[in-house]
Amino acid sequence: MRRFTLPPVVLSVVLAGVLLLSACGKNSDDGTLPVPAGGSDSTTSSDTPSAEPSEPSSAPTQPATTAKPTTAPKAQIIIKAGNFASNPAVQGLVTSYPLYFQALVSKDDTVLRKKFPSFFYSDVSQGIYDAQRNGWIMKPPGSVVIVGAKRTADGTVAVQTCRSQTTQYWDPKGKRWTVVTPKGSAEVIEMIQTGIGWLPYRLATPKGVNCARVHYPA
Repeated sequence: MRRFTLPPVVLSVVLAGVLLLSACGKNSDDGTLPVPAGGSDSTTSSDTPSAEPSEPSSAPTQPATTAKPTTAPKAQIIIKAGNFASNPAVQGLVTSYPLYFQALVSKDDTVLRKKFPSFFYSDVSQGIYDAQRNGWIMKPPGSVVIVGAKRTADGTVAVQTCRSQTTQYWDPKGKRWTVVTPKGSAEVIEMIQTGIGWLPYRLATPKGVNCARVHYPA
């Protein structure tokens, strides 16, 4: 029987094809991920996602502003207690007098009617009514200097005060003070102790109170 022998060149081509098919079969079973359609098996993927380009903020940056210093409102009334500052009745007057003076300035006696004893309200409300009717005004700041404090037989404490000229009403039409007191005027307020502290109880006669040498802070 005659043997069929391939030429050397043809044999080399056949062997190369066999080796190529063997290599492709090995790659298909080596556990690597399949190549996506249209992809390339030479491309490697990274576990780190690519950063998205940041979009510019649509809101404009506000320029830095310098805060303006705040100024405390100027007091309408200045009260100088002096040597009587430790007296509880005087302390009560120092606390409550600004409300009383505010009622004079605003010509509104509501706070006096609601928060002060009725006797005191009755004593001072007429002056507020007269100011409303005549168009008088206050020209604060005013000042009050306490010059004495004496206990009375009724259990109240009579606090002696001197009031500056600017605690009186000004008449814009007549361009004059309704009560002219260049050296101040005396006022005695009896204080009474209540469940919420010492409050003005009523006005008393200022007999014997001398304000001639008093220095007013305002």
